[in-house]
Amino acid sequence: MATRHDTAAPPVKEGGAAPGRPPAASDSEQEQRRRAKLSRRWQRDVRWSPYAFVSPFFLLFLAFGLFPLIYTGWASLHQVELTAPTDMNWVGLRNYTRIFDDEFFWNAAKNTLTIGIISTVPQLLMAMGIAHILNYKLRASTFYRVAMLAPYATSIAAASLVFVLLFGRDYGMINWALDFFGVDPVDWQGDKWPSQIAVSTIIIWRWTGYNALIYLAAMQAIPQDLYESAALDGASRWQQFLHVTLPSLRPTILFTAVVSTIGASQVFGEPLLFDANKGASGGAEHQFQTLGLYLYEQGWVNQHLGRASAIAWTMFLILIVIGIVNYVISRRLRASS
Repeated sequence: MATRHDTAAPPVKEGGAAPGRPPAASDSEQEQRRRAKLSRRWQRDVRWSPYAFVSPFFLLFLAFGLFPLIYTGWASLHQVELTAPTDMNWVGLRNYTRIFDDEFFWNAAKNTLTIGIISTVPQLLMAMGIAHILNYKLRASTFYRVAMLAPYATSIAAASLVFVLLFGRDYGMINWALDFFGVDPVDWQGDKWPSQIAVSTIIIWRWTGYNALIYLAAMQAIPQDLYESAALDGASRWQQFLHVTLPSLRPTILFTAVVSTIGASQVFGEPLLFDANKGASGGAEHQFQTLGLYLYEQGWVNQHLGRASAIAWTMFLILIVIGIVNYVISRRLRASS
């Protein structure tokens, strides 16, 4: 009797294992999920990474800029001493009123103004002349441009100590040179105007080359067509400088004037190191004491932190006024041009 062999597949029992998914479909879904995950990560990176890159600046500004500013403003309304900085007694605006009634504050303000004028005006004029010379094709022009930055890169302490030796009353080289012309020795550290001129000389020496390179960069951005047109009209080199170079440099001149004015209002290291007694009084009679030295004297010598904070905020308000004047002048210059 023949035996029947059934080749049909056995029936699958209910509840048994389901057949597996096609491998291609499973790989495709995993790839889509992976791409979606990478896409979300990329979007987050594009959105938040710029904030991460700039966050160190804001953290440092909060720690060393905004917090000291707010704390100084709060301390200026209190009576607080350096020996006990946590013991604050509310006095309101008394620190400000005492400052404005203090003759030493007004003396420091006048000295700051005169030193600023004596140092800023010759500095910018010399920088303009040096930049005009360097704007021409010279041999070793790169060397001269680098040499202009050498005083700026020099330590303020080293420069001031060298100038102290140059302006010495008995053995200084300046008095030695003046003696050839029959001029009596000048007390550069004891007299008012000679001491302010000497301090201004240090500032001029340090910052003239820096401003000269700023003027040089602005001069090289002036189109040569303007000079060629002026030359065709018969203008000389001096006339080209007056009628082409200077009008084109007005925004740059305004910028350097404002920056130099702000720097002059914060002069500290030069008069501090120029003092023969190495103190913050700015000479025996406060003849070259600036606002920066007056602030330092009140806060760290006399240990009146509240009064020093009021001086700092007064200087800050002065800088705001300078900024407003700069804004008004720049708007008028843009309107006239």
